[in-house]
Amino acid sequence: METLMLPFSPRFIVLTICAVVTALLLGIGIVDHKAFDLILIPLVIFAALTLLGIRDLTQKSHAVLRNYPISAHLRFLLEEIRPEMRQYFFESEKDGMPFSRDTRAVVYQRAKMVLDKRPFGTQEDVYHEGYEWIHHSVAPKVHENQKFRITIGGPDCSKPYSASVFNISAMSFGALSPNAVRALNAGAKKGGFAHDTGEGGVSPYHRENGGDIIWEIGSGYFGCRHRDGSFDPDEFARIAADDQIKMVELKVSQGAKPGHGGVLPAAKVSEEISRIRGVAMGEDCISPATHRAFSTPLQMMAFIAEMRELSGGKPAGFKLCVGHPWEFLAICKAMLESGIYPDFIVVDGNEGGTGAAPLEFMDHMGMPMREGVNFVHNALVGINARNRIRIGASGKIATAFDMARAMAIGADWCNSARGFMFALGCIQSLSCHTDRCPTGVTTQDPSRNRALVVPHKIERVYNYHHATLHALAELLAAAGLDHPQDLRPIHFSQRTSTTEVQTFARLYPSLRPGELIDGTSDPRFADAWAMARADSFAPVM
Repeated sequence: METLMLPFSPRFIVLTICAVVTALLLGIGIVDHKAFDLILIPLVIFAALTLLGIRDLTQKSHAVLRNYPISAHLRFLLEEIRPEMRQYFFESEKDGMPFSRDTRAVVYQRAKMVLDKRPFGTQEDVYHEGYEWIHHSVAPKVHENQKFRITIGGPDCSKPYSASVFNISAMSFGALSPNAVRALNAGAKKGGFAHDTGEGGVSPYHRENGGDIIWEIGSGYFGCRHRDGSFDPDEFARIAADDQIKMVELKVSQGAKPGHGGVLPAAKVSEEISRIRGVAMGEDCISPATHRAFSTPLQMMAFIAEMRELSGGKPAGFKLCVGHPWEFLAICKAMLESGIYPDFIVVDGNEGGTGAAPLEFMDHMGMPMREGVNFVHNALVGINARNRIRIGASGKIATAFDMARAMAIGADWCNSARGFMFALGCIQSLSCHTDRCPTGVTTQDPSRNRALVVPHKIERVYNYHHATLHALAELLAAAGLDHPQDLRPIHFSQRTSTTEVQTFARLYPSLRPGELIDGTSDPRFADAWAMARADSFAPVM
């Protein structure tokens, strides 16, 4: 009896109703041919729903569909629109991850050059643990120069680069659409700042508008590789000779997925990507987890020296998300032993995230940017190399305060990826990896990326950069400082409990110049320095 009543239970009633209505409509159509035209559309709808329900009952992939045929599809629909519902209706101004609505809004406003002020006081809980602020001066200054540039290039560099302190972080063509790359590079050209190519190679879209380029070379050596995937020095030298390329950067790891390689499936390797990256069509485009050109810290320094020489003396450096402390200190020992120093180091934090990554890597692998920047800064101070090596910071930087905070603890300049994506119109739909980006920023679908109108977005990229540096100038003026390089940890404080506050100078203590060479007792470095060796990334145990 219970089995006979199942079709009338809440679980199956929708399918039962559809089947009954389909049968009734079909019967009416058979009895009265004149009425058939009137009932045809409802008949098709209910018949289709009935067939869907039968399919749900018989499929084996989704248990919920077997138990709730037809009606369970509502669950999948709600699940599909859940991010949009949360973002548009339930987020407060300070909610939303990875970037809050307030942060996204200020980028949009600055990119459009509309009012970016806020009324009625802060919405931050200033007594909540973790709240941070910059100290102001009773003798503030007035800034006329808001461009803020630094020179990158050590003693071994014959073509130093005068860089803005705010640049576009590494995002490859392929991850970004052609129109997005065009708009970013043209905006960089107009604003006088740099555009990092990402590891996908220098595309025609990077070259089209003549903006300054930082060419990033990853473990796949895309754009400068032999057929077997090894580094091709001749092709590297040919491309690096382009005057538009201002610096060359070796990518050791990235914040989104440090220590993890990548694969672009053969089906997605278009003729264009094949040509730009130097990979064969019909084969997977593999970005290995490790480099083939070097396997020890000393070899890595020699490779950077080779990059600098092949590029004609342009600044050469590397990017990494800091992992094992002894591995970076091994690189420092290799600098001392070989006498070869990079011109710059870009420190990516594990909060970086334009690249799609496994959840475990995205959430729990790698050192956060602030700790990474300060660690690298202190390590270079500790080997007396800080004055010749510039440090860039990337990882969730979108506002002038983000920049000032990173520079106070060791960075010379900042890169932003998602900030400039917002300037292009990104709405944080979190669909970058699906090729269904609703704003045309991260898709290769021509019908989607046509939505990104390049001339309009060039202005927004330029505006965002300009307005962010203006905001940085205002912060510095209020603090009584002239240049971001004047920022120090003592200029910032963090609430460590409801009743306790510490300056960044206490939270991020500094090493003395040469302290690692002389021998340090600092627990952050002592053991790792002892474990580090210039001839291997493996620790001395």
